[in-house]
Amino acid sequence: MPRRTATMLASLLMLIALLCAGVLIPVPYAEMSPGPTVNTLGEHGGEPVLQISGRKTYPTTGNLNMTTVRVTGSQYRMNLVEAVYGWIAHDNLVVPHSTLYPDDKTPDELNQETAEEFTQSQESAKVAALKQLDIPVGTRTVVSSVVKNSPAEGQLHAGDVIKAVDGTEIKQPGDVAKLVTKHQPGQKVTFRIIPAKEAAAAEKEKRQPSGEQDVTLTTAKAPDDKRAVVGIQAGTDHTFPFTINIKLADVGGPSAGLMFALGIVDKLTPGDMTGGKFIAGTGTIDDSGKVGPIGGVEMKTVGARNKGAQYFLTPKDNCAAAAKDKPSGLTLVKVDTIGDAVGALEKIRKGDSAGLPLCSAG
Repeated sequence: MPRRTATMLASLLMLIALLCAGVLIPVPYAEMSPGPTVNTLGEHGGEPVLQISGRKTYPTTGNLNMTTVRVTGSQYRMNLVEAVYGWIAHDNLVVPHSTLYPDDKTPDELNQETAEEFTQSQESAKVAALKQLDIPVGTRTVVSSVVKNSPAEGQLHAGDVIKAVDGTEIKQPGDVAKLVTKHQPGQKVTFRIIPAKEAAAAEKEKRQPSGEQDVTLTTAKAPDDKRAVVGIQAGTDHTFPFTINIKLADVGGPSAGLMFALGIVDKLTPGDMTGGKFIAGTGTIDDSGKVGPIGGVEMKTVGARNKGAQYFLTPKDNCAAAAKDKPSGLTLVKVDTIGDAVGALEKIRKGDSAGLPLCSAG
């Protein structure tokens, strides 16, 4: 065999071997790409995303789309060829696998965490929206979670309303720990509660809850110090003057909070907040209406523009990253609170683009 032919054959075999290795060898990376985007003013899966009853609502037009990021599964292992393609592809982002799936958490734990974040984002969106409209929202202290094998297990339950501890009225979650830790481990402490089922039924029926009961527990020693504990986490629950349901399955995490809140405000406000424009966005939101940053903003802007969005409401702390690779034709609007976002929508509706606070890469 001529030397030139042998060299070419050897090179070809080497290339094939490298390609096979690239396909077969897993690498510790995961991929993020633009995910689905859903209009909070519209329908998803055949039913309205926002369902409000017990309060007058108003017709809406245009779009207020929440955006998502699609990621490779926790058990999926990219090969070298996929990773290289992802690095080259403009609309994808390859990141270390541990960035999305930390080694200290199981897939089930991560799924549970993102589901809880999504539920909490819906609750905060409702609170922020009603506060923006000056509609009163009630608050109460509840049992958020119960520690396994603790004194409270089987005696207190998530959702139980805590009215008092040892006869002292509870006004905020921090009061619970203060009153429990006045005891020594092994001493008894009495909780006056409204069971979660009764509290939920009363809220649904728009009546005052009844059926208060006392639950006496024996405190235990905290595992990390000498404090007395009963094994619960106290938190805040809200009561609303009418019913707001958010129907959106197969989504996790807290990043849709802002767009849910704006959708609620639009439906409860006379007139048209969007002016018929296609507006998308992202951002966490807390009960006070503060907008927080999210991950994968570059993927979300691409997904929004691909669906036809003209404007993208961007958390202030994500602005620089989003502006560095802004899709053509998409205006990035900087927001820090729900009030900022409502003000931006008003400018967009009036065609006052020059007055919008825009994101910059600097």
